[in-house]
Amino acid sequence: MTTTQAAGPIAAHVAGRDFKMLIDGEFTGSADGETRQVTDPSTGARLTDIPLAGKADVERAVAAAAAAQPAWEALGVYGRSKCFERFAGLIAANRERLAMLDAIDCGNPVKSMRVDVDICAAYLDGWPAFAKSLMGQVIPASPGNLHYTAHRPYGVVGRITAFNHPVMFAITRPLPSLITGNTLVMKPSDETSLSTLALAELFNEAFPPGVVNIVTGDGGTGDAIVTHPQVKRLAFTGSVPTGLLIQRRAADSGQVKHLSLELGGKNAMVVFPDVDIDAAAEGAIYGMNLDVCQGQSCGSNSRVLVHARIYDEFVATMARKLGEYQVGVAYDESTDVGPVVSKAHWNRVSGYIASGIEQGATLVRGGGRPAGLPEAGNFIEPALFADVTLDMRIGREEIFGPVMSVFRWDDYDTMIADANGLDLGLTASVWTNDLAIAHKTADALNAGYVWVNDSTRHYFGTPFGGSKNSGTGREESPDELLSFLEQKVVHTRLGDPRASLARLLG
Repeated sequence: MTTTQAAGPIAAHVAGRDFKMLIDGEFTGSADGETRQVTDPSTGARLTDIPLAGKADVERAVAAAAAAQPAWEALGVYGRSKCFERFAGLIAANRERLAMLDAIDCGNPVKSMRVDVDICAAYLDGWPAFAKSLMGQVIPASPGNLHYTAHRPYGVVGRITAFNHPVMFAITRPLPSLITGNTLVMKPSDETSLSTLALAELFNEAFPPGVVNIVTGDGGTGDAIVTHPQVKRLAFTGSVPTGLLIQRRAADSGQVKHLSLELGGKNAMVVFPDVDIDAAAEGAIYGMNLDVCQGQSCGSNSRVLVHARIYDEFVATMARKLGEYQVGVAYDESTDVGPVVSKAHWNRVSGYIASGIEQGATLVRGGGRPAGLPEAGNFIEPALFADVTLDMRIGREEIFGPVMSVFRWDDYDTMIADANGLDLGLTASVWTNDLAIAHKTADALNAGYVWVNDSTRHYFGTPFGGSKNSGTGREESPDELLSFLEQKVVHTRLGDPRASLARLLG
């Protein structure tokens, strides 16, 4: 366990800095002067204050985006791509600052946040390439006429991002809407806004004024974006309850709005008895994203369904490997697992751990507060539960934290029913050396994204998204690009060409 509090990064990246919103190319506080305090999850100490945007601020941001949109669309995909190139260079030049801000503000280990920033390069390069290859269709719907399709942007897009990958989401998630000619009003999570506000400076340098607008605030701020009449396209990453509320409030606005929702998961990893136990146990832990975001990931494989023949050895191997992970202050270079994002979330996760014990699961290791770390920090040693069943809260509810539940199975059909027995279906993974079993099981699992002998990795260009209550829409692929465009059909009655030829040649 590390005890280093590393005050240096806070002095370098937070202290004395003014974190402002970006509206119409200008950095600003909220119209009414309201602010929100930012707290360090590693120490519990106050870091700074950020603006708390109200409805008037959202009105200004949407107005700016609407005014900037026609010129932004008129640039064309090649003109917009040049802004992406400038932005990519600025991101690379500010890698350390952005990664360290996420560690300080969010609690994710800084070495993993550097990887988050690096991942963005593929998206900054990939979206313009997809957009440049976008084509319409000529449809042979009737003889003697011309029917073709074209695409137009929606106009102003509202984007609300999640707390667990702040800078990566703030960079990558707006890109498909921007390259297709839409302008943006983006709100980061109210718990992790610092890196997005720092990113505002880079957006402002790379893009024309008003194209990207960033507001910070709470649920009321988000509601003002969702219900604004000029915001016809919305995209949200976060919890199922908030996603349902956004759907409801979008409908309450009296307009038909187009939504994509990337929501929660309680994802199953199915382990067959023919696997290399050491490699599969390592995959189970890797798939939890413990050393990236403390298991605070909708894609984490928090339910591990292991065949009875190898169950005990598998659990013992997982316990041993988990003991190698070092919990510590997020901006310490030696930290593998940082604190969870807030005190409220620490209480929530700790409550799930207590419920697991009360309901009869076996706590194999972890689950408590590690010694030697700041007392006010939100630290939880990763918890491993065995003997979990679907009727337990830890077996069926999304915890969004460093808690792994291992189920025992011996009947294939019962295992599939248990894996599919929740109202969530974001991801799943299958671990076996038998190709036929792998594909049969992948087909049987009700999830939007299934890995075989792998987990949690995203591959740009492959559609990512969930089924059931895990969301709607697909990201990171041409499907997402098209979702930010409205399709129109143009029909031209050509008439009889003989009369035209007579006039032209006669």
